[in-house]
Amino acid sequence: MRLTKFTHACVRIERDGAVLVIDPGTFTESAALDGVDAVLISHEHVDHLDLDKLADALGKRPSVTVYTHPDVVPKLAALDGVVTAVTSGEDFSAAGFAIRAYGGWHARIHADIPSVANLGFLVEESIYHPGDSFDIPEGAQVETLFVPVSGPWLKLSESVDFVRAIAPRRAYALHDCLLSEAGHMVTDGNMKRLSKCEYARLSAGQTVEA
Repeated sequence: MRLTKFTHACVRIERDGAVLVIDPGTFTESAALDGVDAVLISHEHVDHLDLDKLADALGKRPSVTVYTHPDVVPKLAALDGVVTAVTSGEDFSAAGFAIRAYGGWHARIHADIPSVANLGFLVEESIYHPGDSFDIPEGAQVETLFVPVSGPWLKLSESVDFVRAIAPRRAYALHDCLLSEAGHMVTDGNMKRLSKCEYARLSAGQTVEA
């Protein structure tokens, strides 16, 4: 499988011509959706869900399917007929990839901010994208973890502990465009030193093999 990290929270996974994209949001380059077959949306926040980008992708490829939490489905009413609701613990197939959904709620930002639904997605029992959560995919042996490293809902120690709890072979930074260059230096340095696995921050559009 080929993994391509796009700006902030979007990951593109390719295998044998099939294309799966997770969380194409407002910060995501449009190229992430080129030739896409299926899209997974972890939650409704605009940095993970850009309705205009999805509509444009569907205009080019009407066969595209979208999978997300039932609470997010009403937000996608304009894409009627292509959206499938999935729940935590559910196994399903998207673009030929085996997926299992985990979690259920976005990490808490503040008591005064209402919580929203969030799903983490385990792809082919080896690649895990948690959306905006630190929900652990219990029972899974994750090879490649995308770990959130910035945002109003986390601190660095939580990111480190999340990686340690899952113990993947390697981890890549996710939810990372909110930091300055100085912030990246501090975060990357600590994550590399403390995560106890291979860690890196991929640049936008960078591809690795899984």
